[in-house]
Formats: sequence, C-alpha cells, structure tokens
Amino acid sequence: MTDKHVPDEDPWESLKEKLLMTTKWPSIYMFKFIVKSNNQSIAKVQALFNTQVAQIESRISRNGNYVSITAKEVMISADAVIERYKEASEIEGVMSL
Repeated sequence: MTDKHVPDEDPWESLKEKLLMTTKWPSIYMFKFIVKSNNQSIAKVQALFNTQVAQIESRISRNGNYVSITAKEVMISADAVIERYKEASEIEGVMSL
C-alpha cells in the first residue's frame, strides 16, 4: 500500500493565485480582521495601515468582547496584500476574514 498523502498547499500561494485571477493591480483592497476587545490588539492591527491614506472602520460586537476592523487601502500587488496578512498573523489573537 502506498501513502498517497499530498502535502498541504501553501495557503499564501493559494490566496495569491486567487488575487491574481480576480484583481487588476494596483487596486483598493479591503482587509477584515476580528480581535479581542482590548486597546493593545486594536492598536496593533490599526498600525498595519497608513492612517493617512487607508479607510479604517471599527465595530464592537454586541457583547463587547470583540472588535471587527475593516481597512481599505490601495495595494500595489497581490504580494503586498499577502505581506500585510502575514504581518497581521503575528498579532496575538487576530483573525483574518
């Protein structure tokens, strides 16, 4: 019996392929994140973006435990979007949508 285990596909590579197929660069890209409702986490996510050019909106969950952050910014390439997601993934407790 042979092992037909296929290595997991790199999720960043999969995202890049989708972005390249669906978007013409440069383009306005909308990021969505959910973080626990604490000032440090919120500030770290917001610091990922240039507040002078990005549109950033925050919304507190009904129970006040989480904050959703939506940011729209002009991105120059799919690689730039992926780099931003990688930076966000280093923030403890952040969920990317």
